[in-house]
Amino acid sequence: MLYTPYMPTYQELARDSGLERPDIHALFHHLGGYNRAFLITHGDEMAEPAFAEHFTRLAARRRAGEPVAYLLGEKEFYSLTFNVGPGVLIPRPDTELLVDLALERLPQGGALVDLGTGSGIIAITIAHERPDAVVTALDISDAALDIARGNAARLAPQVRVLQSDWYAALGDGQFAVIVSNPPYIEQDDPHLEKGDLRFEPRSALTDEADGLAHIRTIIDGARTRLLPGGWLLFEHGFDQGLASRDLLDAAGFGAVQTWQDIAGMDRVSGGLAPA
Repeated sequence: MLYTPYMPTYQELARDSGLERPDIHALFHHLGGYNRAFLITHGDEMAEPAFAEHFTRLAARRRAGEPVAYLLGEKEFYSLTFNVGPGVLIPRPDTELLVDLALERLPQGGALVDLGTGSGIIAITIAHERPDAVVTALDISDAALDIARGNAARLAPQVRVLQSDWYAALGDGQFAVIVSNPPYIEQDDPHLEKGDLRFEPRSALTDEADGLAHIRTIIDGARTRLLPGGWLLFEHGFDQGLASRDLLDAAGFGAVQTWQDIAGMDRVSGGLAPA
């Protein structure tokens, strides 16, 4: 008699995975296109062998702490789906505030540059929302640039993606808006060893200093690369609003302000180009 291996049902796969319900739903949709109602209507059916194998493998990686976005290879941001991977930060809703502020201040046909673009979410979203804009995205990481270029080709092909150590590749170019979500976590912050941050690229999270080193570089370089009336806007930690405003004031920026995210935490600071 031939041995027929036991195949679990979809409900058993979910139950025995050790995952939270949202993670189960995300993996079921990713692997089979199954919606949230699938486990109710088809949960007692025998799982397809290939589905069971792939789900079990991804569930093990998730139990080990790997972010769901890396398992799926994608993450939604501003109602767009971006490809992501271990070479870039996972998009977070807080960063949508930076996009909103930039869109409000970007003139018709204006030029914008995104410093340290990562997966390209900021630059590409702005270009998608404003096809008239001239958008440039910069990053120093080869891994990030590969992902950003792929996202741009799919969502906003007009975005220029360049390798650059902050402003180095821009020459004398000037911009109506400069935006950035730089590495701003202090080097000894315990959060770097917790949750999703354990798997994200450390160089995209921390400046290996006080969390303000890259912000200082961005502010200093923006003084000569902003057009008159242009805006610098950058994301930072919830406790870095005051320090960011002090740096902007010292560099001669006007209308210096900090904006709060949906949780009421300081999240973005910026100001007008120095006179």
